[in-house]
Amino acid sequence: MVLLVAVFICAACGLVYELALVTLGSYLLGSSITQTSIVIAVTMFAMGIGALVAKGWLGRPLLAFLAVELGLAVVGGFSVPMLYLAFAWLEFYTPAMVLCAFAIGLLIGAEIPLLMELLQRLRAQDAARAVANINAVDYIGALVGGLAFPFLLLPLFDLLIGTLVVAAFNVAAAWLVAFALLRGRRRLGQASVVCALVLALLATMAWKASEFEATARQLLYRDPIIHAERSAYQDIVVTRGGIVGPERADVRLFLDGDLQFSSVDEYRYHEALVHPAMAGAHRRVLILGGGDGLALREVLKYDDVEEVDLVDLDPAVTDLARTFEPISSLNRHSFDDPRVRRTSADAFTWVRENTDSERFDAIIVDFPDPDSTATAKLYSQELYAMLRPMLERDGRMVVQSGSPFFAANAFWCVRRTLAATGLSTVPFHVDVPSFGDWGFVLATHGPSKLALPAERPAGLRFATPEVLRAATVFPPDRADRPGEVSTLLDPAILDYTRSGWVGY
Repeated sequence: MVLLVAVFICAACGLVYELALVTLGSYLLGSSITQTSIVIAVTMFAMGIGALVAKGWLGRPLLAFLAVELGLAVVGGFSVPMLYLAFAWLEFYTPAMVLCAFAIGLLIGAEIPLLMELLQRLRAQDAARAVANINAVDYIGALVGGLAFPFLLLPLFDLLIGTLVVAAFNVAAAWLVAFALLRGRRRLGQASVVCALVLALLATMAWKASEFEATARQLLYRDPIIHAERSAYQDIVVTRGGIVGPERADVRLFLDGDLQFSSVDEYRYHEALVHPAMAGAHRRVLILGGGDGLALREVLKYDDVEEVDLVDLDPAVTDLARTFEPISSLNRHSFDDPRVRRTSADAFTWVRENTDSERFDAIIVDFPDPDSTATAKLYSQELYAMLRPMLERDGRMVVQSGSPFFAANAFWCVRRTLAATGLSTVPFHVDVPSFGDWGFVLATHGPSKLALPAERPAGLRFATPEVLRAATVFPPDRADRPGEVSTLLDPAILDYTRSGWVGY
């Protein structure tokens, strides 16, 4: 019975380690499909090698199992901090991740043959029956581990602490097997001491986890970090640099390591994004994304705006923008305006649920760049087709579309995908120093020109009629080019974005 409990624990822990590597890779690199494929492929291959290697250890299965289990506790428990350090300090993440996945898979693969040998020695039984019992418990353990990871471990602990907790279960499995087979012998005391030492090592890492994470995270950013948190959806970091110009320090927001704005020049981006959409009627405005409240700030400059719906996935971002002074002062406390209705939801789902019931005069689409499968769907033909009936007949929609210089194919893919829904489009681009050359697409039901409202708010620092006229001119190296439309089943924009930014 104890050996079957050990099988259950081993299976659950092994799957959690795989999921932890996939999750960490998604956090750091954003490519969930690639990370999942690499981790699973390498781990499964290594498990086969581990099973073969274990044949040479069957002469001393108990000692080998204890060594494998404690080794897995150390390698698996320390996998997240060591890979984070490899990413932040050495810029050596993918090779390190492959080595880590191989080591974990090698040790996981050795567990079952050793436990099978111990089970046979403890109680002789038909081999087929023993295999059936072990496989059944192994699969149940994997189910529990797979469900515990997203629904228990991550909500209760962060990724780093969670893997250390799981490693403690590996130590527990080792000690349980040792206790069952060595009870009353001197070697049980020796095994207990070694297990205690490994537990102490894991506990020390857990004690220093916050300090380690803060130090490693700071290596990724040029300026001092003034706020950092891991929400249910992403890593949120705010930095503050030195004084730039006479006004303020350079405050920057990063989501999963990607720059969202710099306080020094964000007004260029947000004036270009918002005010062309406000050139028509703008009684009701929809903002998709824009959880930092900066696009909202520009919308609220119009006194005749009656209602603004802002839909952003992560409530942690909008809460930060509302309560964290370096950002709330920048967005002029826009979330406190009574005209604003904030919704925390997946924008795709929200649009699908409201496409037949809601109508807006202006729609502003301010999503993160489509560099992952999760964000690529937000640039799909299906989403734009659902937004089209939500836009009033004389309404205007502006979509942030990335860089026509660094990722030109992705930029023009946005225009092409919008046009595929029957909307008329006007692409334009402006210079935002912290981003580089940055582009947008204006979409309307009929032919339209890029323009500012006739009665626009005073004090705009960047957007002028002359600037917008120039913004529609693209030099030959950034001109329109043929390509595919991006859809849910064929997210062409994902490949365009990744290939465009690969050299930068």
